[in-house]
Amino acid sequence: MKEVGLTVDEGTGVAVVTLNRPHRHNAVSLGMRDRLVEVWRELRFEDSVRAVVLTGAGERAFCTGIDRDAVVPQPASPYMSDDPLLRLGPKSNDLWKPVVAAVRGMACGGAFYLLGECEFLVAGRGATFFDPHTTYGMVSAYESVLMAQRMPYGEVARMVLMGTAERLSARRAHEIGLVSELTGDEDVLDVAVRHAALIAGQPAEGVQGTVRALWAAKEAALAHAYAQAPHLIALGNLPAGRQAELFAARRPGFTTR
Repeated sequence: MKEVGLTVDEGTGVAVVTLNRPHRHNAVSLGMRDRLVEVWRELRFEDSVRAVVLTGAGERAFCTGIDRDAVVPQPASPYMSDDPLLRLGPKSNDLWKPVVAAVRGMACGGAFYLLGECEFLVAGRGATFFDPHTTYGMVSAYESVLMAQRMPYGEVARMVLMGTAERLSARRAHEIGLVSELTGDEDVLDVAVRHAALIAGQPAEGVQGTVRALWAAKEAALAHAYAQAPHLIALGNLPAGRQAELFAARRPGFTTR
């Protein structure tokens, strides 16, 4: 089974990229990460593709971040941290074609590496957003930085500090601007593809230049904050064994607002 699906409609100019590990809530394995990087870079050369939709397979989750079973060796030095998801998104791979996210179910943790590099989000009314890092003794660094570009500070702070205790509903995400449009859960992909097709119908040069300009408005702040992230993670993360204990002892209860 391919962990990343790619379909291209040359008639509309829209490509659909699908995270395809529904049995793992579309958690990102290292193989999925590598394939996703390949897909973004391949799409740079596909002139027939003028807009992209990113979605997750299944009904339960868009993406739940890095797969807990992924083994990511780390240098001993805190100055040389290897983040496995840092190049997961389209902008990180120099793709300046517009990407619309179609979100159903849970989107949490490392999913924000992807959502933070999309132009806008369409979400089903059953979608939820949360960041579990603090619950498991980890620093939410890159995720917080990306979401601080899309949400009011207080909303980001509440989401990341609450950990698994609280989830942001699609309705609330729409109210604060994280989500551009709410739809029925079964309609999310169709609505996102329809919007992407309208964008793809515009002259590509102007669209791509606009995407690049929009990203330029925030990339200086991202670069500055990203420079701090490895040290904060090295200082704040509990040892891996302790993180695993907290994960195993997690409580299923949460509130949604």
